[in-house]
Amino acid sequence: MPVDRLLPDRDAADLIALTRDIGERILDPIVDEHERAETYPEGVFAQLGAAGLLSLPQPVEWGGGGQPFEVYLQVLEEIAARWAAVAVAVSVHSLSCHPLLTFGTDEQRERWLPGMLSGEQIGAYSLSEPQAGSDAAALRCAAVPVAADGVSGYVINGSKAWITHGGRADFYTLFARTGEGSGGQERSDPGKVRGGITCFLIPADLPGLSFGKPEEKMGLAAVPTTTAFYDNAVVDAERRIGAEGQGLQIAFSALDSGRLGIAAVAVGIAQAALDEACAYANQRTTFGRKIIDHQGLGFLLADMAAAVAGARATYIDAARRRDAGRPYSQQASVAKLVATDAAMKVTTDAVQVLGGIGYTRDYRVERYMREAKITQIFEGTNQIQRLVIARGLTTA
Repeated sequence: MPVDRLLPDRDAADLIALTRDIGERILDPIVDEHERAETYPEGVFAQLGAAGLLSLPQPVEWGGGGQPFEVYLQVLEEIAARWAAVAVAVSVHSLSCHPLLTFGTDEQRERWLPGMLSGEQIGAYSLSEPQAGSDAAALRCAAVPVAADGVSGYVINGSKAWITHGGRADFYTLFARTGEGSGGQERSDPGKVRGGITCFLIPADLPGLSFGKPEEKMGLAAVPTTTAFYDNAVVDAERRIGAEGQGLQIAFSALDSGRLGIAAVAVGIAQAALDEACAYANQRTTFGRKIIDHQGLGFLLADMAAAVAGARATYIDAARRRDAGRPYSQQASVAKLVATDAAMKVTTDAVQVLGGIGYTRDYRVERYMREAKITQIFEGTNQIQRLVIARGLTTA
């Protein structure tokens, strides 16, 4: 049943209603087919873009929806309840637009943001590498400054891993080393802070950019996750976002928002699992009663409902702080940790409610369980979130 949401205004309520309608008409009828066949949903993102759902939190002046983050995240949750892979890609698109919006020059924004926020383009985020996931400072992909014939730019060599929408996106927000170690060698002292990471806006058709075979994942199969390879790819200096060496600051500022996006996706998955478990428990009978009327099962469902509601509250609290211009990094980590751990527990319990058939593909709960697992890993593992939260509790 629809979530009873406390929204800021009528426009937000209408936006949620629109998202639910799109989810029911466009996403829900085809999600099972594409996830099982691991086929890309051609045209789906164009339809979301045409409805204005790909640029909700960005300013109206650049072509965005101008919505509070609180509202955007609840839209994302509604999408995730129908199709988690699509919701993750929408979140990553927003994450990919953040660096240009926040750190780009006015000229860069005027040139590229309208297209990125038009609904006709989808973006990808290229931070992780095969040997650098949680340790973002260990990046080796190198961007070496060059100047020839009066044109300045960077020659990029290296690889980037775990790119949502890799090979399908229209642009990539890339983080590469331009300072110490930009020749690709490792630092002799890995314990020291490494500088020299720089952010770039990379067009999909850049010569020298190629992609590997999509990863064979246990969930989110309809949207590809790939490795990108840069082989002497030359990017113009005008596509550098921010100053040289500012890349980690840019990346981490975007990740706070990205973590909230994943928290909302996780809640959407958990809500879908709860809804399916409740529907089954209300129609399945044993010993002459609906199984929801058996206290052991009813209490399990009650705990699931409480976990979903609590997780939703954490991400909304963090989003409201962001909207108010207050610090929210700590709250973003709390929300990501709480919501994704809740999603894993709720989806596992949903399979238990359905019993043996919950372990089959006749019902969606097994897919929800597989999808929930990755939310504990990307945008910073939950172990990293605990580290962030613990640091915030430390006094000098």
